[in-house]
Amino acid sequence: MEIIRAASEQVDLIAPLFDQYRQFYKYASDLVGARRFLNERLKNRESVIFLAVEGDEALGFTQLYPTFSSTTLRPMWILNDLFVAPLWRKSGVARALMMRARQFGMEHQAVELMLETATDNLNAQRLYESLGWKRDTEFYTYHLHL
Repeated sequence: MEIIRAASEQVDLIAPLFDQYRQFYKYASDLVGARRFLNERLKNRESVIFLAVEGDEALGFTQLYPTFSSTTLRPMWILNDLFVAPLWRKSGVARALMMRARQFGMEHQAVELMLETATDNLNAQRLYESLGWKRDTEFYTYHLHL
């Protein structure tokens, strides 16, 4: 397995996984929309995507979005998406993607990486905590859906 930083050339590899990821969160399949969205993010340099591949097969991906910390005056990254194809789960793909995201954050002098996960996503929570991620107990998260 190899972890690569995806470019526009890999969108056709990522898009089916991205579409499955969206379906996991109860959104309707939209492969055309997935391709368009990923192309826009990469073309506009609005996200960084790491892709796990074995030969020409895509195993999983993670997508990070940049943001900033006003208090520390440093960049931060939101690890917004993490998905591994069902056949490759429990094989170290998610761990490898998370480690690559961590390395990327350190390379770019980020103060931290952040993520959110569902309260019932216990497998993911165990993975994150095994990698040193800490659950926030100091702040509440609020959302305003528009």
